[in-house]
Amino acid sequence: MAIIASQMKKVIMSLLLTLALESRLARSFQPTARRSIATRSLPLYAKEGGGKEKPPKNIYAETILLPQTSFNQRANSPVREPELQEYWKSTNLYSKLSADAKERGAERFILHDGPPYANGDLHIGHALNKLLKDFINRHQILKGKQVHYVPGWDCHGLPIELKVLQTMKSKEREALTPVTLREKAAAFAKETVEKQSASFQRYGVIGDFDNPYLTLLPEYEAAQIRVFGEMYKKGYIFRGRKPVHWSPSSKTALAEAELEYPEGHVSKSIYVALDVVSPSEELKEIAKDGKLKVAIWTTTPWTIPANLAVAINPELEYCVVDAHPSVLDGKSKLLVATGLVKTLESKFELPEGESLKVLKTFTGEDLVGTTYQHPLYKRVSSVIAGGDYITTESGTGLVHTAPGHGQEDYITGLKYGLELLSPVDDVGKFTVEAGSSTVVGDSLVGMSVLGDGNIAVIDALKEAGALIRAEDYGHKYPYDWRTKKPTIFRATDQWFASVEGFRDDALKAVDTVKWIPDVGKNRITSFVAGRGDWCISRQRSWGVPIPVFYDKATGGTEVLLDEDTLNHIQSIFAEHGSDAWWKMDVSDLLPDKYKDQADKWTKGTDTMDVWFDSGSSWAGVTQQRADDEMGLGFPADIYLEGSDQHRGWFQSSLLTSVAANNGQAPYKSVLTHGFVLDEKGFKMSKSLGNVVNPLSVIEGGNNKKQDPAYGADVLRLWVASVDYAGDVRVGSNIIKQTFESYRKLRNTARYLIGNLDDFDPEKDAVPYEDLPSMDKWMLGTLSAVLKEVDDAMSQYQFSRATQELLRFSTSDLSNFYLDVAKDRLYISAVDDARRRSCQTVLHSLLEGFAKAVAPILPHMAEDIWQNLPYKSDADESSVFEGGLPEKLTSYPFFDIEKWNLVRDVRTDVNQVLELARRDKLVGASLDAAAYIYTSDDSIRKVLDELDGDKNLIAPSVKTNGVDELRTALMISQVNLVDSENDVTSACDAAYVAKGELSGCTIGVKKADGVKCGRCWFYDKAVGTHERFGSDLCQRCDEAIFSWEKKTGSTFSASEGEKAAV
Repeated sequence: MAIIASQMKKVIMSLLLTLALESRLARSFQPTARRSIATRSLPLYAKEGGGKEKPPKNIYAETILLPQTSFNQRANSPVREPELQEYWKSTNLYSKLSADAKERGAERFILHDGPPYANGDLHIGHALNKLLKDFINRHQILKGKQVHYVPGWDCHGLPIELKVLQTMKSKEREALTPVTLREKAAAFAKETVEKQSASFQRYGVIGDFDNPYLTLLPEYEAAQIRVFGEMYKKGYIFRGRKPVHWSPSSKTALAEAELEYPEGHVSKSIYVALDVVSPSEELKEIAKDGKLKVAIWTTTPWTIPANLAVAINPELEYCVVDAHPSVLDGKSKLLVATGLVKTLESKFELPEGESLKVLKTFTGEDLVGTTYQHPLYKRVSSVIAGGDYITTESGTGLVHTAPGHGQEDYITGLKYGLELLSPVDDVGKFTVEAGSSTVVGDSLVGMSVLGDGNIAVIDALKEAGALIRAEDYGHKYPYDWRTKKPTIFRATDQWFASVEGFRDDALKAVDTVKWIPDVGKNRITSFVAGRGDWCISRQRSWGVPIPVFYDKATGGTEVLLDEDTLNHIQSIFAEHGSDAWWKMDVSDLLPDKYKDQADKWTKGTDTMDVWFDSGSSWAGVTQQRADDEMGLGFPADIYLEGSDQHRGWFQSSLLTSVAANNGQAPYKSVLTHGFVLDEKGFKMSKSLGNVVNPLSVIEGGNNKKQDPAYGADVLRLWVASVDYAGDVRVGSNIIKQTFESYRKLRNTARYLIGNLDDFDPEKDAVPYEDLPSMDKWMLGTLSAVLKEVDDAMSQYQFSRATQELLRFSTSDLSNFYLDVAKDRLYISAVDDARRRSCQTVLHSLLEGFAKAVAPILPHMAEDIWQNLPYKSDADESSVFEGGLPEKLTSYPFFDIEKWNLVRDVRTDVNQVLELARRDKLVGASLDAAAYIYTSDDSIRKVLDELDGDKNLIAPSVKTNGVDELRTALMISQVNLVDSENDVTSACDAAYVAKGELSGCTIGVKKADGVKCGRCWFYDKAVGTHERFGSDLCQRCDEAIFSWEKKTGSTFSASEGEKAAV
C-alpha cells in the first residue's frame, strides 16, 4: 500500500508540475518569424486591457535567449490541416513514397480495404475504421515498406436502390425500367463515393484515392464473374428450391449477414392438438378409443397451412397424458415429451394442485409411422424421425414440420421425400395454395402472413377445436437489416454456393491466418463450421447478374451455363460493365457456338448477393492489381474491419477465395475492432440525439463556442487512445479531454522547435561522447521510447503507443528535462557548451518526436517538419520521407539509476517546496535553498558527484554545469549535509520531511544571497560583477559579454531602461 501511495503522489505531483510548466512555457515564447540572435528580444512593454502597460519584466531581456518559432501554440486546424493536405497532394506524396520504396526494393505491404456502402454520409464508426487503417499504413511507410492502399466502395445492392427510390415520386417509380434504375443507382453511388472520399481525405487518410476500387467498375465486375465461374466449374454453385430468409419488405432473399435480431420482438406462439388417424404399432392400444392427439408448438402460426409432418427425436422419451378438464374438450389424451410434462402443466394453467397424468411412456422411435389429420385441410401426414434439434427446452417435444419454411424442416423433409410446400408469395401474402381449407375456405388467400394472416390461422385453429393455447412469446427473430422489418423463411428457386463442398478447406485456411484478437479465430471457425448453403441470388436489378440463361420452353427447368458462356460474359463485362446484361440482346450475350439458339433462351433476372460482390474483392483488387505498376499483391497482408464481419466480409472473402483458389485464404492477418457508443455506453441514434459526426469534430458545429473545430488530429488521437478491441465511447467531454492531450503534445513540439531557432546541426551539434551524463541519459530514454512506440504500433496496440508518447512528453520531458533545460537554453551564453549540448539533444528529440507521432497525428508531425528551424527553404521533404533514422533508436541507456534517483530527489524536494510556497516562505523554486541528508552511502556518493560550485560561475569548476543538483532541482542552493540535525538546524521544522521516493531527509529555506536580475538565481556573489549591471551573477555577466561578441551589439543597462520607458 505504501508503494501504491507513493506512486499516486508521484503521479499527482507530475501532473501539477506539467500544468505549471505549460503555463510558464506559454509565457516564454516569442511567436515571431525566425530572426538572428542580434534581433532576438522580447518587447519590454505589453498592452493589457484598459490600455495599461505592464512594468518591465527584465532589462536584460534582449540578452536572454528565449525560444522563437512561428509554430503556433494553437493548431488553427481548420486552416492549417487543409494546407498540409494540399501540400501532400501537390507533391503527390502517396505515389512518391510508393515509388521511392519500390526503387529501394522495399517489401510490399498491402492492407486491403473493406468497402463501405456508398449510400450516405459517413458516421463515427467509419472514422474509427479508416483511421485505424491509416495508423497502420503510415507506420509501415515510416518502416520503409512499399505501402499500397486502395480505398474501396460497395456500390451495388438494396441500400443504394432504396436511396434512389426515396428520391422519386410514385409515378416516376412506376415508369422505371431495370436499365433506368441501374443508371440512377450508379449515378447516386458515384456521387456518394466522391463525398465519402473527400471526407476520408479530410480525416488525413493516405491512399490511392485517384484510383479507388468500386464494385460497379467493369473490370471489378468481370473479376467477380471469374470467381463465380471458378466456383461453378468446381461444382460449388447450384440452383435449387430451398427455404431461405426472405424479406417481404424488400421482396428478395437475404443472406445471414443481412439480418439483425433486435431486442423486444414478440411472436404469437401456439399449442395445437392434431387428431391421430393411424397410430403406430406401439400406440395402437392406448389410441384405440380414438381420443389420442399429437401436441405440437410453434412460434409461426402462419406456417401451419404448410405443415406436412410432425418430427420427433428418437433419443427422447415421450408419453401419453390423460385427458384433463382444463385442456381442450377435456376428453383428449395428448402425446408429448415426458421431460416437458411439468412445463405444460404450467402452460395449460391447470388448477393449483392438479397435474397431467402420465398413462404410458414410449421411446421416440415408437411414435414413427403414426399419422394425423391436418386440422385445416384434407391432408393426412406422418410422424417422422427428426434430429437432435428437437429438445425438451421448450414446446412439446414434437415439432411441427413445414419443409418449405424452415432449414431443419427442409433437411428432415428431404429424408422423407416431403413436398416443398410454401403457400406464400414475394410480398409475404398467402397464395391460392393456402385456400380450400375445410374450416375457413379461401379466406386466408391474400392475407399477410406477418399480419392479419397470422391471426386468421390462430382463429381457424380455434374454430376447428385444435387450439390448446395461444400466448405472446418474446424471442430473437430475424429482421431485414435495411428495412428494419421482420423476415420469413420461404422456399423459392435460388442459386446457392455449397459451402459443404469446401468447408474443410475453409477451416484449414482459417488456421493459416493470424487473428487479432485471438477470439476472432473462434468466431470465424464457428460461423464457417455451421454455415449451410449460401444463397447468393437476389431478386433485384441493381447488382451483378447471375450469368445464366433459362430455357423458354421448359419454364426455366433447363439452364445454359458453362465455361464458354462464362468466359464470353466475363469479356463483355470487362469492356461494357454488367449493364450489358440488360441492354444487349440474348444473341449478343451468347458466345458464337450458341448464337443460333438465341430464340431458345432467356436471360436470368437475379443478381448476386452483395456479400458475393465484396467477397470477390481479393480477385477484383489485390489479385487483379498485383503487378509492378499497381503494386498490390495476393494474399493481402491484413484485413481490418468491425467484429461483425466474421459473419460478413471476412467470411464471404474467405469462402470465395478458398473455393476459387484451391484453399488459399485471401489474407494473412485479420484485425477487428468494436463499435462506437456514446459517453454513457448507449448505442448512437438520431432519436436519442447522441450521434457524433466526425466532420463536426473536425470543423466544428454551427455554434463554434459550444462545438469548436478541433481538427482531424484530435479525432485521430481519440481513435488512437481507445481500446478498439471492444466497444469504444465518444462524446463532447471525451473529445475535450483528448484535445487537452493533443495540446500537451503540441506544446512539447513548440518548445523543441522554438529552442532550436539558432541551431545548425552541421555546425553546432556536440558529439555524443562529449555530451553530459544528463543528455546521454535523455538520448537513451528517447531511443527506448521510440522502440516502445514502434513495437506497440507494430502490434497494432495504438493506445499503448499513445500512452507512451503522452507519458514521455509529460513525465520525461515537460516535468524534467525540458524544465531544467530552460536555464541552459535561455540564460547561458549563445555558444556555451551546456547550451549547445542541450540543443543537440533537442534536435534528436524533435525529429524522433515528429516521426513517432506521425502515424497518429500526421498533420502535427508535418507541421513540425515544415517548421524545422534548420531546414532549408529548398528542402520540400515530408516527415514521412526517409523513415525513422536508425541513429535515433540506437542510443544506449546511460546512467539510468543515477537520473532516476535525481528525479526522485527532485520530486521529494518539490513536495517540501509546496509547503513553503503555501506559507509564502518562497515563491518560485529559485527563491529557495535545499538541505539534503541521506544515510545511504550509495545515494550520498551519487549526490556528491552532482554537487556543484558554491557560487554561480562560468565555466563551472566542480561539474560541467549540467550534471549538477542545482540545475536538476532548479533551486538556487543545494547543501548536502552529514546528519538530520544539520537539516533541522538550518530549516524550520515545518519545511522538513522524509522523502517518500528517495528516502532522503529534505529541508528548504529562503535562499542565501541576492537574486540575479537576469537568471533569477540567488547567489552571494551577485553585485560583485558590475560590467553590465549591479545585480548580475558572474555567470550572467559572462553570458552578456559573449552575447555582445556574437551579435556585435553593445548592451547597456541604461539603454535597456530607456527601452522600457
